[in-house]
Amino acid sequence: MTAEPAPTRDTGAEELRTGRLLLRRPGPEDLDAIFDLHTDPEACSHNPSDLLETRKDAELLLLRWTHQWNRYGFGYWTVRRHDSAEALGFCGVKIVGFRRGPVLNLFYRFFPSSWGSGYASEAAGAAVDWARAHRPDDLVIARVRPDNVASQRVALRAGLARAPHLDTTGDDGTDWLYVSGNDHEG
Repeated sequence: MTAEPAPTRDTGAEELRTGRLLLRRPGPEDLDAIFDLHTDPEACSHNPSDLLETRKDAELLLLRWTHQWNRYGFGYWTVRRHDSAEALGFCGVKIVGFRRGPVLNLFYRFFPSSWGSGYASEAAGAAVDWARAHRPDDLVIARVRPDNVASQRVALRAGLARAPHLDTTGDDGTDWLYVSGNDHEG
C-alpha cells in the first residue's frame, strides 16, 4: 500500500499563461473536448486503454480530474490559445503512486489538428516549471511509449531526462520513463 501525501493545496494554479497559451482548470464546459479527444483513435493511438466509449466515461474522467483539483489545488489544465475558445488539448500534473511512493505524473494529450505546432511542449514546460516552483520536493515523471517519438521530444523539451532504470510495464505496453531534475541519476 502506497502512502499518499497529506493534501496540501496550492491556490495559485487554476490558470497559467505562456507566450501563446492559456492553461485553465477544466470544468463542465470542457466536457465535449474531453469526450472528443478521448474518443479519437489517432489522439490515443499510443495509449489505446485511454480511449473512452461513452459520454458518461468522459463525465467520470472529468470527475476524477476535479477530485484531484479539489484535494490538492492543482491537476490537469485545459489548454487553449490566448485568441481562441477552442481547446487544443489537456496538460498538467497530478499525484499518482509510483514505486511505493507518490510522484507527479506529467500528462499531455492534444488534438491531432494541433500537433506539430509546439503547443504540447509549451504547455508541458509550463506544467513542469509550475511543479518545480510549487512542489519542488516531488518527482515529476512522464511515461512514454518507446515508439512515440513526438511525446519523447515533448518530455525532453519540458526539461525531463530519460531514466531507463525506471522503465516499467504500463496498461499499453512498455513505459519509458522521463523524470525531473537530477532524479534520473539514481
